[in-house]
Amino acid sequence: MFVRRIAVIGTGYVGLTTGACLASLGHDVVCADVDADKVKRLERGEVDILEPGLAELVAEGIAAGRLTFVLGAAKAVQHTELGPEVVFLCVPTPMGVGGVADLSIVESVIEEVRDLLPTGAVVVNKSTVPVGTAERTEELLVRDDVAVVSNPEFLREGSAVYDFLNPDRIVVGGSKQDAAERVAALYAKLGAPTVLTDAPSAELVKYAANCFLAMKLSYVNAVAELCDRLGADISDVTEGMGYDKRIGQAFLNPGPGWGGSCLPKDTSAMLQLADAADFEFRLIRATIDTNTRQRLRMVEKVRHAVTGKRGGSLSHVKIGILGLTFKAGTDDLRDSPALAVAALLRQAGAELVGYDPALKPGVQHPELAPVRVVGDPYEAAEEAEALIVLTEWPEFRSLDWNRLADAVRKPIVVDTRNLLDPAVARRAGFEWIGVGKN
Repeated sequence: MFVRRIAVIGTGYVGLTTGACLASLGHDVVCADVDADKVKRLERGEVDILEPGLAELVAEGIAAGRLTFVLGAAKAVQHTELGPEVVFLCVPTPMGVGGVADLSIVESVIEEVRDLLPTGAVVVNKSTVPVGTAERTEELLVRDDVAVVSNPEFLREGSAVYDFLNPDRIVVGGSKQDAAERVAALYAKLGAPTVLTDAPSAELVKYAANCFLAMKLSYVNAVAELCDRLGADISDVTEGMGYDKRIGQAFLNPGPGWGGSCLPKDTSAMLQLADAADFEFRLIRATIDTNTRQRLRMVEKVRHAVTGKRGGSLSHVKIGILGLTFKAGTDDLRDSPALAVAALLRQAGAELVGYDPALKPGVQHPELAPVRVVGDPYEAAEEAEALIVLTEWPEFRSLDWNRLADAVRKPIVVDTRNLLDPAVARRAGFEWIGVGKN
């Protein structure tokens, strides 16, 4: 295997995982960030991100001399005398006005490194970007001697390292075949199926995949509502569905709605792409609308459980929340469905106290404003008129439910993830209310 000189711009979930994993495959990698304090911590092997296996890979890369951290994209490109052969752009592309992806950071990085790139270098758009971004990058570079390719990431938070090193596929697209092949070769050691295509197709793959997963989640949440109305069991229904190889078992668990850093942003971006192409993508609109409805349904379940009425008042009703991050195994709060439900409960007048294994008491975050965060699940339950499970942390199953029953004012638990063993909760005296289960 050829060892390549690689620069990774950005050390978030995608960038740091990409850099550490490429270093573990034997490449020489320099990672850049604009946060000086973060760079210093990374130089010491301190990883702020809660991601299994990532800290270990970073430490191994530093110790082997294959992983370095610098401040700023320019320094990354100038780190070695010869310069990088491949530059990965792994910077944020947040949702902008109207749902359009904001590419301002991508564009600023390109302008910063444009004149510093060595002849023959390949710039790789790793961040999720709209169709046409590779072409736009080429226009900004104004460098015929530098190629641009799209190489979308397919990493799940909480299993990003595993996903990188055990990929379902590698997708690389660009107008220059040799450049695409060079980027694909970086992953050769992984032995994954490789799709070589044009840049627009590669860019669309990520959006199409994430939107399909969002549709699957919205679909199963809608089926769960039907189960509630018909007295069916969503677990049995999805088990029966999942054995069909055309459907599969993944993404068939109902919940309080989908969220996170990707699906909300990518479904909105897909709508923008469709609108720009004069195509009304009704399936995606229905997917988003169903997700919004699901969050409202969770509030209705709490309202009915506490008051016995669909329109009962939650004013000054204390609710204990178990789980605030958007999924278990991460400390990420971006577009968390748990916080979306919490915000709706707060709007309804409820007083919220929450616990999450990944969050420290008193943690400051704008989206946490409706919730007083405590460091103990039993404190969250104290004098609560209901508990609501919003994130699927496995440790919630092993809580002392008898102790929780003693702490609450009313022994009610609304399990939006169908995470708990209903029998355990009921033996402790709780009324257990799930999603799509009776």
